Amino acid sequence: MRRRLLTTLIAAGLAAVPVQAAPGDAPAAGVALTNPAWTRDAVIYQINTRQFTPEGTLAAAQQHLERLAAMGVDIIWLMPIHPIGLEGRKGSLGSPYAVRDYLAVNPELGTEADLAAFVAEAHRLGLKVILDWVANHSARDNPLTQSHPHWYTRTPEGALTSPAGTDWSDVADFDYSQPGLRRYMIDAMAHWVRAYGIDGFRCDVAGYVPTDFWEAARAELEAIRPVFMLAEWEQRDLHARAFDATYAWGWKEAMQRLVKSGEGAGPIRAYYALQAETWPHAAMRMVYTENHDQNAWDGAARAIYGPAYAAAIALSFVGPGLPLIYNGQEADNDRQLAFFERDPIAWREGVHAPLFRQLIALKTRMRALHNGRFGAPMVMVPTSADADVLAFTRGAAGERVFAVFNLSPRAQQVRFGLARHHGRYRDALGGEAMAFAGGEVLELPAWGFRIFAESD
Repeated sequence: MRRRLLTTLIAAGLAAVPVQAAPGDAPAAGVALTNPAWTRDAVIYQINTRQFTPEGTLAAAQQHLERLAAMGVDIIWLMPIHPIGLEGRKGSLGSPYAVRDYLAVNPELGTEADLAAFVAEAHRLGLKVILDWVANHSARDNPLTQSHPHWYTRTPEGALTSPAGTDWSDVADFDYSQPGLRRYMIDAMAHWVRAYGIDGFRCDVAGYVPTDFWEAARAELEAIRPVFMLAEWEQRDLHARAFDATYAWGWKEAMQRLVKSGEGAGPIRAYYALQAETWPHAAMRMVYTENHDQNAWDGAARAIYGPAYAAAIALSFVGPGLPLIYNGQEADNDRQLAFFERDPIAWREGVHAPLFRQLIALKTRMRALHNGRFGAPMVMVPTSADADVLAFTRGAAGERVFAVFNLSPRAQQVRFGLARHHGRYRDALGGEAMAFAGGEVLELPAWGFRIFAESD
């Protein structure tokens, strides 16, 4: 019989102590959600450990933490760290999302001690660490399929099955009508929070798992320590009692559409309007120009965005949203990394690395740009070129950010209507002073942008 929970006490050299969840334990009821204070101005950095260094290990990735802290990021998201199934394995190394053991570290990445050292160093540097958690399905040879076969969805013939509508042939779908599965999964998540000081989770295909499970999980994790929860899903109700942040797929789709079509600012303007009208202001929406899925299956961000890449990066930081930087973006990684094999990043000082540092510093310094409930809403500024140009302010007078983005392949001379942006500013990226009192004209090249921070 597989143990439901194994809590390993890492600190002070204490030995591993197995803890059995009491039979019939039920998850706690949900609680009203508050966001940890350290999420206020947070920027996430995603590490695909397998590809992050030539060694592909946690110990090697740990050597980058000081650099990432100096860059200004706040939350390190580690892709799944668990052993990977062998049955139906894709490629030679398999998918990290085919979990064979929820209570162990993949030997490919290192040991439990390596993970503990990684987290300790991150915390010393003021960084938080979240784990990628795959609750919806497991590897087909996860021992749970034998010890608890009733925890899995079955075909009419009684066979294990992949999640409906997917081609994920290397995994088996869980059945969340089973109370024992819910208890096991929450205990497993709590193990990493208790034993290793993990600060939260990015939850894979969170919408495939019942919301009330996530609400119960959040309540129990919060009883241990404040955590940050990110859902790979786009559903506003997840923010009520379970998740701080959800994926802003709509932002990514709007940006990629306007870049590909050259139609101008309309798609992203529509995204922001929908966000303001239909989502809670407290909701943190994770915006990104690249992540592991996009890089592996769609293309490298530099190829997708082309000459609009810098503008897309900048808008992900100064528009409402919680920004993500992916695994080598600051090195201008320009290729798709193999997903099921070792394929290390070629590290260098990328041309966009200074931009990332400047944008992170600006987001940290300007309260208007903070995340969710902590930041200020976007106020649109009418322009003479609204079809192509997005102009807006965020924040109250004296602490405003004023941004102008030419989201088209056409050069623009931009004039502004109304007085919503009037004030004295400095260019946030260049430093020169700029005043707006009416009648000014900004010259913007194709895909050009300017960001101004109000000065006292």
